[in-house]
Amino acid sequence: MLAYIVRRVWQMVPTLFGVMLLLFVLFNWVGGDPSYILAGKNLSAEALAGIRQQLGLDLPLPQQFLIFVKQVLTLDFGTSWSTQQPVSALLHSRIGPSLLLTGSILLLGTVLAIGIAALVAYLHGSLTDRLVTLIATCAMSVSALVYIIAGQYWLAFKCGWFPIMGWSDSTLDNLLHYLPLPLLLGVIVGLAPDIRFYRSCFVEELGHDYVRTARAKGLSEPVIMLKHVLRNAMIPVVTSLMMSLPYLMMGAMLLETFFGIPGMGKEVVMAVERSDFPVIKAITIYIALATMLFNLLTDIVYKLIDPRVQLH
Repeated sequence: MLAYIVRRVWQMVPTLFGVMLLLFVLFNWVGGDPSYILAGKNLSAEALAGIRQQLGLDLPLPQQFLIFVKQVLTLDFGTSWSTQQPVSALLHSRIGPSLLLTGSILLLGTVLAIGIAALVAYLHGSLTDRLVTLIATCAMSVSALVYIIAGQYWLAFKCGWFPIMGWSDSTLDNLLHYLPLPLLLGVIVGLAPDIRFYRSCFVEELGHDYVRTARAKGLSEPVIMLKHVLRNAMIPVVTSLMMSLPYLMMGAMLLETFFGIPGMGKEVVMAVERSDFPVIKAITIYIALATMLFNLLTDIVYKLIDPRVQLH
């Protein structure tokens, strides 16, 4: 296991270098010159030259790339071009709301989806199974934007059950007042596809011989579902969960934008609009690192769930 982990960590180095190179190429050859945007109305040769010198854009490209590599190695991405704040401090202030929102959505949505999927899989072929599957299919065909706008209009504006938007410095106030509505809408958006996917996993496991053997031995249905079926179906479930974990850092862009939550998702949108390269590259690198680490963690969890899994 230790040798496998060390080997995977070493394999992350060229992958990260490739991400850095691609990101650098995209922003220097495709993304255009941000100095034109930052100069605003003062679009003169002197203003552009001053901005380019301040941002280091007048340096040769190899030197700019080496500076970028140093920033990645030290995780110090300098200062935001638009706000003049240190990028690390800016992201540190944004990661909390995003983790609170997306972490709550992931936790509550996963528990509900697994529970409902296990129930309808146990009732496979029944009216309940068909009804839940039909509702989930219809729900998946509706855009997330529709849920957000309808939820804000009816639940917040019309009924007044929740604040329409906002966020405070108090975690308790956010949990009690500002988080419930975006949490509810986020869970609703992700619940339908998760139920469909998890149900398929459970139904497939219920058709295996070991389930019939367990029933022949007289084991109760709850024991079969919880001890045998759930454990054997956890590998695709864990895969789905681990793939979503790196994006907890990104936050829910639509929810944060519509509800005025100062999270990473909203910051990404603003950084793209302002061509704030330091913020964009910092978030991209963090997500790339998180993706690689969670992929490694996924393989380790596979081994813990099923000792028969061989790590190569």
